[in-house]
Amino acid sequence: MKIGLISDTHIPSMGKEPPPQVIKAFEGVDLILHAGDIYTEDCIEWLERIAPVKATTSWASSTREAAPRVNNPIAVEAGGHSIGLVHQLFLMRLADDVLPGTIARRLPAGVSIPEELKEIFGVPVDIVVFGYTHEPMVETHQGVLFVNPGSPTMVGQVRKSGSVAILELKPEGPEARIVRMADIGE
Repeated sequence: MKIGLISDTHIPSMGKEPPPQVIKAFEGVDLILHAGDIYTEDCIEWLERIAPVKATTSWASSTREAAPRVNNPIAVEAGGHSIGLVHQLFLMRLADDVLPGTIARRLPAGVSIPEELKEIFGVPVDIVVFGYTHEPMVETHQGVLFVNPGSPTMVGQVRKSGSVAILELKPEGPEARIVRMADIGE
């Protein structure tokens, strides 16, 4: 099973719709998971032209999101895996944004990541997809694959061609890779 991962589209403030490179990046996906900062239902509908969409909302959902089909956080069963989907991943013992390398550097020894994730999602998960930081990340910790696809429309807080990710659920285990919009022709 092949899943397209996207977050922080910021539509319409970053454009009328996601960049056209997203269509090429998500060619052949069976499902799309959107990790928040969607803002409008139009964005979900645009993505649904590619594949079915499951989405979570941002922390600011009460003030800026207008996409009624989103929940925060959610667990999605796909290809024999339980995938936690949340906009801002907050690990209590980390006490910082989850950025590339921070879990390995800053999470205290002895903390059970699977147990903390079960508290967040209500069920055990073996994959976590999140956004918020706009920093692409693929890391595995304590048997859990963490993926932040970045943002296709912003790098940091600057309007710039960014990234999405592809998650493949294979018999030998899940694999994720970052796809940079700049590497895809229009």
